[in-house]
Amino acid sequence: MSPNASPTAAVAPTARREQAAASSVVAHTSMANAIRALAMDAVEKAKSGHPGGSLSWAEIAVTLFFDVLRHDPSNPKWPQRDRFILSKGHAAPLLYAVLAEAGFFPRDLLPTLRKLGSPLEGHPNMRRLPGVEASTGSLGQGLSLGIGHALATRLDGYDSRVYVMHGDGEIEEGQVWEAAMSAHKFQLDHLVAIVDQNGYQQTGTTAEVMDMKPLGPKWEAFGWSVQEINGNDMKEALAALEKTKQARGKPSVIIAKTVKGWPIQGLLTKDPNHHGKPLTPEEAKKALEFIGA
Repeated sequence: MSPNASPTAAVAPTARREQAAASSVVAHTSMANAIRALAMDAVEKAKSGHPGGSLSWAEIAVTLFFDVLRHDPSNPKWPQRDRFILSKGHAAPLLYAVLAEAGFFPRDLLPTLRKLGSPLEGHPNMRRLPGVEASTGSLGQGLSLGIGHALATRLDGYDSRVYVMHGDGEIEEGQVWEAAMSAHKFQLDHLVAIVDQNGYQQTGTTAEVMDMKPLGPKWEAFGWSVQEINGNDMKEALAALEKTKQARGKPSVIIAKTVKGWPIQGLLTKDPNHHGKPLTPEEAKKALEFIGA
């Protein structure tokens, strides 16, 4: 700074950026709940689906698609785009809702979830829906697919980044850790894994089924740059995703500690898991009223 420069002139741009960031967080928090409402409505109409694990990662989904990812809904196969892969494919209702909100297809399609002939299948199908980068649902495969995308974009000379969302129950799969070793071997610093650590999987708590703690040190031991955050906090999610862009020579993982069914988990009967149970009409009504949608 010049010795004659006004301190106010230097501070003002910073203050404006902070105000803009705060305003964006508020707007995106509202958007996350709107997207939750779309996902819940689709599951309720289908009478089938996975609401708990869909709702838990809404803040990360909104941050990715509206702050971080380079994408073009009018040209979904744009070669230089960033990629997002939902490895825990059963959380498709939230993915579909955020893709519709981002403009990949009309919102009117969302209520056709799991209906015969609809491209909104129970698990994402890349051959039927724009914006879906990989057909997933057979758990444990997303990181391997992400490595394929990361290597391909590197060979093509693009600076595209690849993001893969996992469930914390899913990472019990051995293929995840084989992929983790490969990503480190190839120094894929444009690859980011995100673990939705909501503490539950289909048959119970992750601690009961296969306790993976301490999770951060495990990823570090495999050569990854590790961050642990509150995944239901929009500001933390954005800061963590931006920080991954600073990684050099190693892939990054964000362990996002979330609450399954956030923020309506208290309305989902007495079962805190609520893994593959659709909302009843009464639950859906209460949930929508609770989040103000």
